[in-house]
Amino acid sequence: MLSSDTASGRIRRHRRTRLLLPILLALILLAALGAVGTALALVPDAVTGIGRTGSASPGTGSGSPGVSDGAVPAGTSVFDDVPAVTRLRPDLLQAVRDAARDAERDGTRFVVNSGWRSPALQERLFDDAVAEYGSRAEAARWVSTPATSLHVQGAAIDVGDWDAAAWLQEHGARYGLCQIYDNEAWHFELRPNSPQDGCPRKYWDPTDDPRMQR
Repeated sequence: MLSSDTASGRIRRHRRTRLLLPILLALILLAALGAVGTALALVPDAVTGIGRTGSASPGTGSGSPGVSDGAVPAGTSVFDDVPAVTRLRPDLLQAVRDAARDAERDGTRFVVNSGWRSPALQERLFDDAVAEYGSRAEAARWVSTPATSLHVQGAAIDVGDWDAAAWLQEHGARYGLCQIYDNEAWHFELRPNSPQDGCPRKYWDPTDDPRMQR
């Protein structure tokens, strides 16, 4: 039989353990969530879709592509002075800004999920997609290589959220802005003849696009 002092000590230790366990579990959960959040920030917007704002983490670590490479801070608009916006081709940028002004009158705000990207950022996004989907062929359905990417050329913009994409799908042709891929409702490029001729037939995904076969 335990003495009363020994029993009391064990009870106190048991109570301390019961108090500490929830705290330790909470700390472990917070650390895990932080790691998940960091990983999600590096997943391409084309993979995750429109629901998330910001295409890529601004990146502050050594070797991590940042805003100067085209990473987009959350909530970036088409009027903001960041490279992802300002390094778009001038005619595309003008068309997007004209459309955005008219969309705002309808209560719809354009958020830039991605615009211009450096080759380094594009390579990072493609590598992440390969890791996510298990092969280069499957990753190519969502993310182009630096050699073929229209984002690297400043010739494409990904908009969010769903309301903005839907607005452009309905009205974009009058500004020369067309959805290019069936599987990317957020990806728009300039087609100057679309105000007169309408937008061309969409490709099923980038692997169906002859420009991506180089």
